[in-house]
Amino acid sequence: MKLSIKSEWCNAIHAKKRIGSSLVLCYSLFILSNCCLFINFLSNVLVATSKKPDDKVQAEKVAKAVKLGSTLKKKGKKIRTSVTFHRPKTLTKPRNPKYPRISAPPRNKLDHYQILKYPLTTESAMKKIEDNNTLVFIVDLRADKKKIKAAVKKMYDIQAKKVNTLIRPDGTKKAYVRLTPDYDALDVANKIGII
Repeated sequence: MKLSIKSEWCNAIHAKKRIGSSLVLCYSLFILSNCCLFINFLSNVLVATSKKPDDKVQAEKVAKAVKLGSTLKKKGKKIRTSVTFHRPKTLTKPRNPKYPRISAPPRNKLDHYQILKYPLTTESAMKKIEDNNTLVFIVDLRADKKKIKAAVKKMYDIQAKKVNTLIRPDGTKKAYVRLTPDYDALDVANKIGII
């Protein structure tokens, strides 16, 4: 390699007599730059081969990284839909209102008195009281079975075994409250004032 570089360099110098000096200088610089590039490439190859790690050590490193859970997580690129960049607003101040926006806490509109509107006193309702140990109430449309059961317990201090509901053709909700065997529906009805 050295011999060929030297011979090319000598040829370029001898050619100086025949050709313009500027052209020769350019040619010689070109040869020198090529040589430098080649030497640089060789040094990189030598470094790469000398620094090749042991396979076992590499495998241990990878296993350790996997165990720690530090696997490579590639962050997805954010899609930019506009050519103008707006700096994101990251400041969030703590709320410190001068006065409360709501003056009073909201009242529970569906309380026990609202859930149970009134007991039914029809013939069929009376029959239910006598035969099935069941009280019949007209209740709020928004009340569900659990709320009705809780309201009956709170208002009349009786334990309901089961609650059945239906919506009547006139748009009101009717609840059949079946009592546990511990309570007698007739006694409860007398206490309430149905009978």
